Amino acid sequence: MNFKKVVKQASVVTFATTILVSGGFQASAKEKDFRDYNKSYGISHITREDMSEMALQHGNEKFEVPKFDEKTIKNIPSAEGLDVWDTWPLQNADGTVAEYKGYQIVFGLAGNPKDPNDTFVYMFYKKEGDNSIKNWKNAGKVFKASDKFGPNDPILDKQSEEWSGSATLTSDGEVRLFYTSRQKMEPEAGYYGKQTLTTAQVNLSQPDSTTLKVEGVEDYKTIFDGDGKYYQTVDQAFGNGDYSDNHTLRDPHYVEENGRKYLVFEANSGTEVGYQGEESLYNKAYYSKSEAFFQAEKTKLLQSDKKDAAELANGVLGIIEINDDYSVKKVMKPLIGSNTVTDEIERPNIFKKDGKWYLFTSSRGSKMTIDGIDSKDIYLLGYVSDSLSEGYKPLNKTGIVLHHDLDPYDVTWNYAHYAIPQESGDNVVVTSYMTNRGYFEDHKSTFAPSFLLNIKGSKTSVVEDSILEQGQISVNDDEDDDEDDDDKE
Repeated sequence: MNFKKVVKQASVVTFATTILVSGGFQASAKEKDFRDYNKSYGISHITREDMSEMALQHGNEKFEVPKFDEKTIKNIPSAEGLDVWDTWPLQNADGTVAEYKGYQIVFGLAGNPKDPNDTFVYMFYKKEGDNSIKNWKNAGKVFKASDKFGPNDPILDKQSEEWSGSATLTSDGEVRLFYTSRQKMEPEAGYYGKQTLTTAQVNLSQPDSTTLKVEGVEDYKTIFDGDGKYYQTVDQAFGNGDYSDNHTLRDPHYVEENGRKYLVFEANSGTEVGYQGEESLYNKAYYSKSEAFFQAEKTKLLQSDKKDAAELANGVLGIIEINDDYSVKKVMKPLIGSNTVTDEIERPNIFKKDGKWYLFTSSRGSKMTIDGIDSKDIYLLGYVSDSLSEGYKPLNKTGIVLHHDLDPYDVTWNYAHYAIPQESGDNVVVTSYMTNRGYFEDHKSTFAPSFLLNIKGSKTSVVEDSILEQGQISVNDDEDDDEDDDDKE
């Protein structure tokens, strides 16, 4: 034994009382463990301290989703009995709502309420300014069942479902859709729920003055399914035959900066930016800048029933640069990670306002490992940076932007909040869907009433009395409550 090496290690690590946990060694809350380390991997993190403090902000009117009147909630008439949940508007490159030949367009996931696997992208549209839910028309599914076989793409031709994404109106006036191609989860048949960022040009026609029609798609192809280094692949998640992990690689959101094209998306961290596993529980960067909080929280976590979930929790919001033909140009480090906190931070949404980049993500308390947050808690989290690709810090000190804890069987239960910047002003329109899939015979998942969120610097607040029509995606200047100039401290 190398005596000098032992002495050197002992000089760095102070040993006091020990606790046996699952046959292993754990240090007390006030002492360091030889497994402790502090590594950020050059990315921002949703820390356990931020999330613990966020739980104390529940009930603050600035962050609570407005209460909606169940009696006013309507199914989407043109959806004809379908559930409609995650939606996203056709946007300009700056994130504002695009106008297409006098129409506003929304893409969304819809399907049979009795079939949880019936998940496909539909297109809804209405005349600009006609904000009532009854004015939304349904153009039907974007893709025909046979479209996935046309490109001879070995990933796409095994697609089982279509999951969330984004859409942009290109500089030449074409509609470009990004979404998640998802394969079925049947390990015994060699399918592992693979998710892949995918794109297509959606061709539209206008057969008359009140109708838009999907005329087919072209340039249909998969883009990215992970690299293993920055973003976990499905093989890394399930290759060992253990399917307890919650693998994600989905929700591509298109954004431009200085003419360069990017996709921001939900994923899990790869091996070079802080992977999952028990080792991750000893990384101070995931907890706090405070040594005292790190040690106390780590000790509590290692002894809790949330330990196993925390080991697997490695959600990230990732970014890739893409070429003009929408192929991968550069795989970049994640923008933000949620290691030990949650495996799932969904539907990233990003735009630039007043020289700063605002990054939002939906998340559920049921996926989190934080005391004080439970299965009913629903969030929109938000972060701000001076740079598109790095340096994100939490809005409102902890990252909380929106919260509610409604019973899932409440008709007004809502999720998948999406902040849409407007052409002017500090207020953005927030959309979501309302009513859980298949929970009621008469009530379908539908467009929730929209509302306004005020953004100033690193602070946000729900605008008082700002509930809009169900599914409304833009406001005129006279509707935008610019009188709400205080920060409601």
